[in-house]
Amino acid sequence: MKFEDSKYSKLLSYKKVEFSFGTLYETEYFLLSELNEGIHVDHHIASELISRFSDLILKGRKIGYIANRYNSYSFDPQLWVDFNNDYDAFIASAIVTYSDFSYLNASLEKQFFSKSLKRCDNLEQAIEWIMNLKEFKKDTNQN
Repeated sequence: MKFEDSKYSKLLSYKKVEFSFGTLYETEYFLLSELNEGIHVDHHIASELISRFSDLILKGRKIGYIANRYNSYSFDPQLWVDFNNDYDAFIASAIVTYSDFSYLNASLEKQFFSKSLKRCDNLEQAIEWIMNLKEFKKDTNQN
């Protein structure tokens, strides 16, 4: 399921940013990517994304990242290591997989990501998990 077809596109305010290689959605809680079939995510694409979202990444704002992988594409897992070393914006990531092969790739990427990375079966599960992270919860014990 694509983000714009989900109930969350109606519940959350978001900005849609289109690239030649796919679409990203920016919400208060997370960035969500929906990349095109057959692309290879390499340093060039990562640099373009970092450049576009540098204000978000470099200003210390903490967010989650969701890769909604309804299309098949390849990803250089070394990018997670490089991103973790250079930036501290993502508190956690979720990868939505739609096939066994995609799940195996996400399992490999999990080995390269130094923070929490959850593999999810559907978009709703990923969004709920990200939005329920303790970093996004208000302290309800104070009145």
